[in-house]
Amino acid sequence: MEKRGIAVAGNMIVDVLYPILGNPRPGELTTITEGISRSSGGALCNVIVDLAKFDPALPLTALGRLGDDKEGDYVLEKLGAYSNIDTSNVRREGLTSFTAVMADTITKQRTFFHYRGANAKFCEADIDWGGVHADILHIGYILLLDALDEPDTVYGTKMARLLHAAQEQGIKTSIDVVSEASDRFRKIVPPALKYTDYCSINEVEAEASTGISLRNKSGELLEDNIPLALNKLKLLGVSTWAVIHCPEGGYGLDERNAYVRVESLDLPEGYIKGTVGAGDAFCAGILYGAYCGYPLRQAIEFGTAAAACSLSESGATEGLRGADDVMRLYHERKR
Repeated sequence: MEKRGIAVAGNMIVDVLYPILGNPRPGELTTITEGISRSSGGALCNVIVDLAKFDPALPLTALGRLGDDKEGDYVLEKLGAYSNIDTSNVRREGLTSFTAVMADTITKQRTFFHYRGANAKFCEADIDWGGVHADILHIGYILLLDALDEPDTVYGTKMARLLHAAQEQGIKTSIDVVSEASDRFRKIVPPALKYTDYCSINEVEAEASTGISLRNKSGELLEDNIPLALNKLKLLGVSTWAVIHCPEGGYGLDERNAYVRVESLDLPEGYIKGTVGAGDAFCAGILYGAYCGYPLRQAIEFGTAAAACSLSESGATEGLRGADDVMRLYHERKR
């Protein structure tokens, strides 16, 4: 059967990155250092650019909303640098979503201040299913797409309805979730999982979605609980691959419920320039592995290496490279 490519839907954002000397406590001041930068971001922009870099011949379709403004022009210009990304289905209206990213140069952690903008109105009506020619549809982020997070009397959420519609078109589905400080996970995420083939989320999102603790009060990973959380994701409806990623490694249950564990790479001191986009790069790696027919272990290895590539630069996608080079990094730096 002829391959049709991957469609990526959801958040299209302009990220403004501010390097800071430590996160201040309430009422305190921190310094923004040199190196303020602007880039396209969000699940759609990051994942689709990563995929385009893995394979310039891979057909890619963008499905989302941008503002009818200069920021929207900027995002389309960035995506337009890749000849295999089709942006003709992107709707433009209102103001483009943006995020102020506070990147702590000491801890390498980042904090996000987000304006929802045009993304908040993205909904299934924006998608012409007859014009979507893809084998896989990836959409993110759940909890950051207001119209799709709304309740639905039949499917639980509008997002779940959209995923069901994609499956009815014979398209495999993939989801990602935003790491949000809220109690909405258990209400909004599970309905979507019923219509999800590939789920790739981090340990914070997995804990909030399943109710299974994955870190203790000291912040240490409770690795023995990861298979429990993965199994819960499968019980909630994920049909094929359930994957959890975190700094310690990547973990998953495959289509036969076989458990896979892949350690993070041994990166040299000073290698990490920033963590913005690493989760999206991991997710793009899992998607690419699924599309290419990799077994889950190989897909997680590829995703782990893709995330490491992202870490090598301060921006979300600048460090990504071709698929062969990604796997070469994995074999060079695996523990």
